[in-house]
Amino acid sequence: MVKKLRIFFLALGTIVIVLALAAGGWYKLVYMKSVIAPDAAKTRVADFITKNLVKPGTKVEVASITKEFWMYKVDLKIGDQDVASYMTLDGKVFFPDEGMNIDDISKTASDTQSSGNSSTKSADIPKSDMPEVDLFVMSYCPYGTQIEKGILPVLETLGSNIKFNLKFVDYAMHGKKELDENLKQYCIEKNEPSKLVTYLGCFLKDSNSGDACVKSSNIDATKLASCVASTDEQFKVTADSNDKSTWGNGSYPPFNINKDDNTEYGVQGSPTLVINGTTVESAGRDPKSLLDTICSAFNNKPAECDKALSADSPAPGFGEATASGTDAAAGAACGS
Repeated sequence: MVKKLRIFFLALGTIVIVLALAAGGWYKLVYMKSVIAPDAAKTRVADFITKNLVKPGTKVEVASITKEFWMYKVDLKIGDQDVASYMTLDGKVFFPDEGMNIDDISKTASDTQSSGNSSTKSADIPKSDMPEVDLFVMSYCPYGTQIEKGILPVLETLGSNIKFNLKFVDYAMHGKKELDENLKQYCIEKNEPSKLVTYLGCFLKDSNSGDACVKSSNIDATKLASCVASTDEQFKVTADSNDKSTWGNGSYPPFNINKDDNTEYGVQGSPTLVINGTTVESAGRDPKSLLDTICSAFNNKPAECDKALSADSPAPGFGEATASGTDAAAGAACGS
């Protein structure tokens, strides 16, 4: 499991990173003596992404690299997508959203390719006649959206053979837009669950299309707005967001709709997959792996489990790009 780092984005884009856990020890993210030159940083990050995070053949360009505080800000163009990321001045830790240790991930990729092994720990999942699948995400976490894109074909394939629940991590790392979108998706699932997959399929292509996706999914906008308002009041989502004394988890506002479930399953970050009450840590993020993992939880597998789904992992974030298997296997997540 790749070691996870916490990156804290504060108001107006100011980044204050005090400590990050990486490579078996604490790096103090202050001005480091081993700063690498911008040209060397550009080469290092482009090489890392090309080899570890995108599908072979994907074009990766570093549009610009500038020093901000104790970090390099790296503006990337990956395929057709513009992506803003960060890297420590020594070139050791890359931050697409949370820290990713370049040396550790590159070694993991090499080991995985050498062994050809990607265990899903399916033997540990209890079986049932109708598996219950809980997926905990933050709606704007790039790794949450990654697994959502991977699981949508599975949900369409298995249909009523499983019980699927979209749930939310009990804090939000991506600002008010995430709180608002979490509320919207919660209410869609609560009031018109048969339209959730259609809505997500639209939203995950373009995060700016939420309202248009409500319309194209034939969701009752009036009923949705009423549910969002009442749920916001019931769980004090906006109130707690405005009251920083309620914040925890690295100074992020709480989102307590599924708090009890977060506690029960020990959810700490996005994504977290739970099948039949068991947290599954290595199910993969491509449709085929997710189908195989979920189908392992049936007492008797339905014929739908034999359907051939894509083994390509979706790229993190929004859009329809695919990523390399290494990115899916890395276990990257938003949160602790």
